[in-house]
This record gives sequence, structure tokens and C-alpha cells, in this order.
Amino acid sequence: MELFKYMEQYDYEQLLFCQDKESGLKAIIAIHDTTLGPALGGTRMWMYESEEAAIEDALRLARGMTYKNAAAGLNLGGGKTVIIGDPRKDKNEAMFRAFGRFIQGLNGRYITAEDVGTTVEDMDIIYQETDYVTGISPEFGSSGNPSPATAYGVYRGMKAAAKEAFGSDSLEGKVVAVQGVGNVAYHLCRHLHEEGAKLIVTDINKEAVQRAVEEFGAKAVDPNDIYGVECDIFAPCALGGIINDQTIPQLKAKVIAGSANNQLKEPKHGDIIHNMGIVYAPDYVINAGGVINVADELYGSYNRERAMRKIEQIYDNIEKVFAIAKRDGIPTYKAADRLAEERIETMRKSRSQFLQNGHHILSRRRGR
Repeated sequence: MELFKYMEQYDYEQLLFCQDKESGLKAIIAIHDTTLGPALGGTRMWMYESEEAAIEDALRLARGMTYKNAAAGLNLGGGKTVIIGDPRKDKNEAMFRAFGRFIQGLNGRYITAEDVGTTVEDMDIIYQETDYVTGISPEFGSSGNPSPATAYGVYRGMKAAAKEAFGSDSLEGKVVAVQGVGNVAYHLCRHLHEEGAKLIVTDINKEAVQRAVEEFGAKAVDPNDIYGVECDIFAPCALGGIINDQTIPQLKAKVIAGSANNQLKEPKHGDIIHNMGIVYAPDYVINAGGVINVADELYGSYNRERAMRKIEQIYDNIEKVFAIAKRDGIPTYKAADRLAEERIETMRKSRSQFLQNGHHILSRRRGR
């Protein structure tokens, strides 16, 4: 992998390698863009096949966070960390404290959070060494479990997509097929049930399915059958890459709107569903409630009402995506990228935001 060539191609700012021999820390921090503000992105711990695979994952995820944060209207750039190791057996306090000191050394250019393979407890350890971490325990002024916030954002975005497809954002009487009934989807189902939507659910976890059946009157189907059910809205809330050559011919929904990441297997699948007339709410725009929620911690003590007001704006963000798609005659997955890119470019031309904004946000923590 020609690192500098790759970084130049996608305009990355910084790639850092952090190691601590005593604790076994091997971390890679990728900072993609800080035009809008400090780079925010979680720390993933994973057993990678190679160091190159870890580097590629860090770079890919960091760029994704730039787009997600920009489209969400946050004054934050994009970054990501990967720690090479088995999260089930390689963790220790010294590792995360050493990592916290590396973050502190960046002086606010990068703010971390929980991700795959890391926990709130890990973030609490990092917090002992640096202020530049979110998603810590509520006792420290954190937002706690992000699932309800993510779900509420998906619900708001789904309403915007329904308005685009059906002329009204009411979900009463609409049939919503929910793939996966994990933490986020459970809260999404609650919102849908309260508005009077009819639910069809599936999950490999039979207990989760039964819970949705009992609490929300949902109809349960086999995981392989969820794609072809008669429904108005298909909500992918589990696996990525599920909009693909095999599943698209089965779809009967007019809307695709769910919490899963990387729903399109390939870009061409976004083109296919666009040509079919399916309204697609791009995943990183509609599922941004979690990052919006943790970002509120950076303004001092977490304020739930303030965070939820910001999450409500996902409705408006989805509408902006649809407007750009119509304006430029492009599919919505491309319009989402354009929304993020236009915001970044506007800010890049108007002012250099990082120093003033980074100081403005982060100096409020711990009264600094």
C-alpha cells in the first residue's frame, strides 16, 4: 500500500502509529479532515489479519466519519482509531491509559469514543488521561447508552422518507419490515408502534423477535423471508451489504430506511434501487443520532433535551439529501456525499475553523 499516494488521493491529514511495549498497545489513529472542527470518531479493537488491513480500516472509517459528521451538521471533522488485538483477552488498564496519553498529545485534534470491541469502561480509563473522549459513564456527565438516540434519529429520518414516497410523513397504518431487532431497532419499533405502524420483524435472536411480537404486536418471519414481504418500508437494522444482487429483486417496499451501516453492497446497487423508484434514506445520514448525541458532551455537561433537538433535525437532513438528488439528477446515496462535501467546501472557503472551534468546544470540559 502506497500510503502517501492513498492519503493524497482522499485528502487525509494525518496517520499516527502508537505503541506501548509494556501494555501491548498497537494503535493506529487516522485523521481525515478537520475543516469543520476536531476529528471525532470511535476506537475499534479487532484481530486484524495484517497491519496493512488495520491501516486500511482506520483510513476508511475515518473518512466515513468526516462525511457522517458533516452531513449531521456537526462542527466536527472525521477520525478513527483501530487497536490491533483481541478485545476478549488483550485488554488491560495500562493499554487504555497509554492510549489516552497519545490522544492528549494531539491537543484536541482528535476525540475518541466507543466502537466495536471497546466499551464505556474502556472510555472511562481513557478519560483518566485525557478530556478528549466521549461516551464515558453517565457519572462523568456522559450521555450513556446511545441506542435510544440512534433509534429516534432513524425514526425521524424514516418519516422524512415516507413524506417523499407517499406525500405524507405519517407512519400510521404503514407496514414496516424491520431486519434485526437489536438495541437500536427495539427502540425504533417502539416509536413506530406508538405511531400506529404495523411491524414485521426478523432476527437470528429468537428472544428479541418474541419481545417485539409481545410488546408491539409484530409479525415474525424467517430471516431469509424479510426481503420479499409485502410492506411499505424496509428497515435494515442489522447487517451491512444487504442491498445486493440477490435481495433487490425480492424487495416490494417503496422506502428503504434503517439503522444498519453500509447497507449498499456496492455503489451500483444504489443506482439500481434509484432506477426502480425506491426512496433510499442513506445510512450514514439517517443513523447519525448516536454521534450527534455523544457530540453534545463536548459542550460541557450533557443536555439530553439539547441533543434530542439536534437529532430531530435528521428529518431536515434527509430532506436536504432528497433536494440535492432532484437538483443534480443523481441517486440519494451520491446526494448524501454531495451534502457533506458542499458543507465542508463552504466552510473551507469561508474560514479556518479548527483552532477557534476546537478551543471553543473543548475548553468547556472540566471547566477549562
